[in-house]
Amino acid sequence: MKLVLLFICISFNSFSQKLLQNNEVCIYSFKTKNGKTMMLAKEKSNKYIVYRYGKNNKIELEFPEKNEQSWKKFTYSYYLRGGGKQNSGLDIDNINFQSNGYKYIVFSAYSAGDEESEESYSVGIIIYDKDEKRTVIKGNPKTIIGKLIDFRTNELLTIEENTDMD
Repeated sequence: MKLVLLFICISFNSFSQKLLQNNEVCIYSFKTKNGKTMMLAKEKSNKYIVYRYGKNNKIELEFPEKNEQSWKKFTYSYYLRGGGKQNSGLDIDNINFQSNGYKYIVFSAYSAGDEESEESYSVGIIIYDKDEKRTVIKGNPKTIIGKLIDFRTNELLTIEENTDMD
């Protein structure tokens, strides 16, 4: 079993590396249920942040241009309700951006309401089109690399207050 998990991790990491340039590091990434990869990457010395989405060597969406202004195109929001299982504890982290009239929300959520299980964690991308139609692309929590929670303290993105936590 350990050998299988090691192979999966190596395969995913080698694929993820193809979405990275030599001067970048992965901040947060996961594979979607449809086999594509979502990745937030940054230049090693924080010159820019970039969102990439795609499969194999084909990047379907890369946003924004890679320059120091890119940091201002993303915001971070979160919701935390402590108290564990007895209080249905909840921790939601979102990275938000807009491109070509579409609103994107990369999310990570943990719910302590149920027993510790795969259903306790969820990740994905929510996309609102120009008509406010909502599409959810579900991710596989077992393939997560990195943590969105780090944006609470690393001062890289603006933190939005009192936002709708889809």
